[in-house]
Amino acid sequence: MPEGGSYSRQLLVLVLGWDGLTRMTKLVDAKLLGERLIALRFSDGLGGTWDATALLKRTGPLLEPLRDPVYFARFFIDAGALCWPNGLELSPDRLHEQVAALTHA
Repeated sequence: MPEGGSYSRQLLVLVLGWDGLTRMTKLVDAKLLGERLIALRFSDGLGGTWDATALLKRTGPLLEPLRDPVYFARFFIDAGALCWPNGLELSPDRLHEQVAALTHA
C-alpha cells in the first residue's frame, strides 16, 4: 500500500483535488431569472445569480441546444449538479466559485 493511504484515495486527491476531508458543495436550488440567468443556492448557504452568457460563447454539441431559451429553461438538479436533458452537467464546485466571485466582487 502506498504511503498516506490507499491507491483509490490518492487517485481522488490527484484527479479531483479532493482529499476526502473537505466538504463537497452541492447545488440545492435553482430558479430561472431570465433568458440566461439562474438564481443558485448551495449546500453551504451561498446564493447568487449565475449568468450563462460566457458558457454559451463556447461551442460544442452539448451547448448548442442551450442557446434556445425554451431548452435552457429545462435545467434541473441531479446529485447536486446543474443539468440539462441532453446530458450536460455543470460542476457545482465551479458554479460555486463563479457565484462567490461575483458575490464578493
